[in-house]
Amino acid sequence: MNIELRLEEEKDYFLVEKLTREAFWNLHVPGCDEHLLIHNLRKTKEFVRNLDFVAVFENKIVGNIVYVESKIKNMDKEYTILTFGPISVLPEFQNRGIGRKLIKHTIKLSKEMGYKAIIIYGDPEYYKKFGFVESKKYNITNTDGKYSVALLVLELYPNALDGITGMFDEGEIYKVDEKELKEFEKLFDKKEKGFAKSQERFNELVNMDKNN
Repeated sequence: MNIELRLEEEKDYFLVEKLTREAFWNLHVPGCDEHLLIHNLRKTKEFVRNLDFVAVFENKIVGNIVYVESKIKNMDKEYTILTFGPISVLPEFQNRGIGRKLIKHTIKLSKEMGYKAIIIYGDPEYYKKFGFVESKKYNITNTDGKYSVALLVLELYPNALDGITGMFDEGEIYKVDEKELKEFEKLFDKKEKGFAKSQERFNELVNMDKNN
């Protein structure tokens, strides 16, 4: 497949929100909120526009990845790192390497931009392919002070996190208001919420977090 990567433009916004909704619908929970999340992330000061990429196939946007700046906090010290997500690929284009291409391209750019690390919440079985490891290796916890199995770290250059430990804090920007989501949903075609097998893996990771 000939996939072109380019920066997202304002004219792409609603198309990308529809794409994100299609990619995440019933994936983790019945329905999804990632399309509203990306809509709101673009408005924040933490949003990194130079890492907001779309994947294009035959003039059609089929994938997207976005990044924000987040923090590692330790007492009165704060260290700026990156977080990505949502990363979305249209269901009919999944398992063709598009997500991998978006991730690898933006990891390379993140290094060139001088960031120390990328920290995400995700499935370790997938993200270990890109070099992510569980945060416990770096003594970095979630906001509950726990070493979540889904909290993953990628050091962008050797020893970038030397001497840096603490709590990963993505701030309030990843929280979605349910009333706002209900109103936002009115802009889209109706879809049925339901159970999908992938929700079992998501629940497994969440429960492992709680027991850690």
